Amino acid sequence: MSGAVSRSTTHSRRQSLASATVITYATQLTVACLSLANVLITARYLGPSGRGNVAFLTVIAWVLASLASAGVEESNANLAASEPHLRRSLATNSIVLAVLLGSLAATIMAGLIQIFPAIAGDSSPELLALTLASLPILILGLYMRWFVRADYAFAVTNVALLAVPLGNVAVNGLLALLGLLTVGTAVATWIAGKAAATMILVWYVAGRLAGYGRPDLRLMGRALRFGLKTQAGRVMLLGNFRLDQWLVGAISGARELGLYSIAVAWAEALFLLPTALKFVQRPDLVRSKRKEAGRHAAAAFRAATLVTAVLAIGIFVAAPFLCVTLFGEEFQGSIVELRVLVIGGFGVVALTVFGNALVAKGQPVLSSIALGAGFICTICFDVILIPPYAGLGAAVASTLAYTAAGVVMGTFFVRALDAKVSDLVPRGGEVRWLVSKARSFRRVPETKPEGTVVDP
Repeated sequence: MSGAVSRSTTHSRRQSLASATVITYATQLTVACLSLANVLITARYLGPSGRGNVAFLTVIAWVLASLASAGVEESNANLAASEPHLRRSLATNSIVLAVLLGSLAATIMAGLIQIFPAIAGDSSPELLALTLASLPILILGLYMRWFVRADYAFAVTNVALLAVPLGNVAVNGLLALLGLLTVGTAVATWIAGKAAATMILVWYVAGRLAGYGRPDLRLMGRALRFGLKTQAGRVMLLGNFRLDQWLVGAISGARELGLYSIAVAWAEALFLLPTALKFVQRPDLVRSKRKEAGRHAAAAFRAATLVTAVLAIGIFVAAPFLCVTLFGEEFQGSIVELRVLVIGGFGVVALTVFGNALVAKGQPVLSSIALGAGFICTICFDVILIPPYAGLGAAVASTLAYTAAGVVMGTFFVRALDAKVSDLVPRGGEVRWLVSKARSFRRVPETKPEGTVVDP
């Protein structure tokens, strides 16, 4: 009887995780669609140069916030899941650290810009100051998302994620219609959306989750120690995902970054499923035994790889429509860049799924080493390829870096979690299932005028 109950509970849990994954993926997809709509609005209205300036400032904010976080979000995910009694202090510590680390990062960056003005590109001093002032809010939002997900509260994080692109599309669309959209209003709208998303999570923690307790310096030190072990890897990941855009903007100018940012925006659609799996799997991976965690992560990798293959083919074929038909002839150069970037999507799947499993099981250093391999590739190839080839060079560099890092991450995953290489290869039944699902959507029943349905 107890065995039957255990099997029933396990089955129910798997169904719950599958539902959470589907809902989170759907949210990520909706966010991506809304974000692309916002990119379309700003690109059409402001042109490649204006779009490049907006992308440059938001990339600076995103990169600096992630660097300054010190990896505390990873600590929140593990500690809040494994030691629930610490949650009240973890929540308060998150606010304190976000303010301190965000302010420190803004001050350091402002000083560096004074010494090396070129790193600020063509951005205005006022908008740059606004961007730097937003860092504590961005960091706190990052901390709270991982903290809330540790309690399986995926719904509220999904709502918070939707707040940013919804606000961007609504406000930027209205301003464009009124002829008032500028680089400054677009950046301010993005920051306001991030602030709203952060406040949603702060409110949820206060009213629905653990609430806020006294700051705990010892716990803060513990969170920082673990977080800093993951931070090297996060720095490398940032280098793989965002450094290329910063360099394209600084070296090749706003117009080239505008073109490249369109290719990146479409290519990142391939990152959504592994990201959703990462968020949903983390609480269970923390609580699972090593081999069990390895099996779950391997299954997630197989599923994500199959779906990514289908999406990558579709994006590769549709690149002219996605870049030129939607955005205009000025974005012709984005087509080849997008086609190169989609090839790297498989490396991103490995980085995301396997890296998440390694960190969840207390192996952040291995994850960091793998990401470091990709980061070295990014730096080397960016320096070589961006000056002569601009965005296309950045696309080639990113794809090579994603692939190299993915291979190394997969190797570490297999060894650390006792998995088998064969566990990572999609199985025949899984492929047949996916093909049958694709075929079921290929033909649509035809309707006669009188309403009867004919199966063609």
